Amino acid sequence: MKSSYLTRPFYFLWTTQTAANAADVLYIMALTVLVLDRTNSLVSAALLPLMRSGAQMLSSLIAPLLIQRFKLSNLLLLSQAGQFLLFICLAVYMQLNGEAASLVLVFSLVFVMSFLDGWTTPARNALIPRLVTHEQGLLKANGLMSVSDQIVQFAGWGLSGVVVAFLGASPTLLLTAMIYGLAAVFTLGIREPMNPELEGSRLDTSSEKITAAGTSKWHTLTEGWKMIWKTPRLRVLTVMDMIDMLGGSIWVGAFTLAFVQVALGQGEEWWGFINAAYFAGTIGGGLLVLALARIIGNRYFVVMMIGMAGYGILTAFYAINTQPFIALIFVMVMGPFAELSMINRRTLIQSSVINRLLPKVLSAQASLMHLVFCISLLGMAWLAEYIGIVNLYLFAAGLTILAIFVGLLNYRAFRDKAAQDGIIS
Repeated sequence: MKSSYLTRPFYFLWTTQTAANAADVLYIMALTVLVLDRTNSLVSAALLPLMRSGAQMLSSLIAPLLIQRFKLSNLLLLSQAGQFLLFICLAVYMQLNGEAASLVLVFSLVFVMSFLDGWTTPARNALIPRLVTHEQGLLKANGLMSVSDQIVQFAGWGLSGVVVAFLGASPTLLLTAMIYGLAAVFTLGIREPMNPELEGSRLDTSSEKITAAGTSKWHTLTEGWKMIWKTPRLRVLTVMDMIDMLGGSIWVGAFTLAFVQVALGQGEEWWGFINAAYFAGTIGGGLLVLALARIIGNRYFVVMMIGMAGYGILTAFYAINTQPFIALIFVMVMGPFAELSMINRRTLIQSSVINRLLPKVLSAQASLMHLVFCISLLGMAWLAEYIGIVNLYLFAAGLTILAIFVGLLNYRAFRDKAAQDGIIS
């Protein structure tokens, strides 16, 4: 695959998102340590991810209004510059007040920062098709993004622990602010190509606002949701993603640790080994997609289904296995299948929606997935009490297989030219 398919602005986007993701990992670790030191309460620390997901869900809901008004690159700049300023405020406040700092104020700042971050992923994923010169570049672009995401996750958690231990929580927040500042600077290099269709759409929308502002705002907020419902391919992909996401929370730390202790009979160190093996596998999976991009071509649906099938089957084998070293092999091999599924699903969505509507569709999907993930966290925790941790992993594997059946039953949505292009008509 020709590297010319990826433009210079794409590499700026890639760089800024890598920096922003690294900053996210760093600040979550710092705040978790800070809250635990202050409260000695796991419940208080658990409020952080729940609050972040809630804020991001709300942000995704109103993102279409911002997308209608601003360029996607400007939205990214607004998000990262805003978080940079808020991190500076948070770091200075923590440095000046120390133990006397109000956790209510800290959590409030986290909520606002997460709200600003809520439209970042939809904007990023909607920008990618605009910054490649050919549809074949989509798969490579998504693969590169995924590899960098997984490397940051893989290396970031370990390194951030060392940084926090060496510098302390408050200085780490200041370092995080600096990284976000760099991310904002790199965002200045992202230039969207001029698109007459996009410009015309904005002009039409402006005239609608003059005549019927209330109706126009409601239409803007719901346009992505309506497009998902009316377009067979998008509807099927969203349902599959929701079913798969319901079981996705089993890889959250608490469930993984419980499985390691109960099913594998090992201590916390094996929890770290399992996480490291999984992230190593996902990095390998992203690199595999890059290597096979030419072979995959536009067969996104078939490869996505292969990835989901492999992931579901390996999750089931992982659940019934009791040998720690074999468990490591299972999760490492599981990673490439998970990446094959995720990258090709994202590429399918991007190639099924015109550029003007893609940000709104992705915003609707993002808010829905945040909601499903929160429901999954609470539901899986309740279910684990009744069926046990091993059966919980088997149940999650069953959900993935169910998502595959949904895709197979609706294969026509991916085969028919009319279904593929229905969004344009």
